[in-house]
Amino acid sequence: MERGLLDFFALGVLIMIGITVLYAVIYIHDIPYEIAKKRNHPHQDAIHTAGWVSLFLMHTIWPFLWIWATLYKPGVGWGVGAAKVEGAQGTSEDQNNEIRELQKRVALLEAQISKQTEEA
Repeated sequence: MERGLLDFFALGVLIMIGITVLYAVIYIHDIPYEIAKKRNHPHQDAIHTAGWVSLFLMHTIWPFLWIWATLYKPGVGWGVGAAKVEGAQGTSEDQNNEIRELQKRVALLEAQISKQTEEA
């Protein structure tokens, strides 16, 4: 059997495609770790390790790693604490007034309930 130049060229192309796919998979699996590193995420080592584990799990956990890496924001943290309202003037006074009104309503409702229990 004669092997022509095109056979070797095709073999070279197949090898190059295989190497490219391998590097693409490794690059893609590392995206959540790069996001975590950029945001100074406190769990970046765990995200990196889980990224390598996701290679063996056919990237089934990769979307969760992406979410995990993007949840943490520098300067804000996880974003589950008290929200800061910037530029709002007088919000504490409005809140105090609202609290007083609610306390009055609760006192009124308690009085009505005690009145009804006395009648019954």
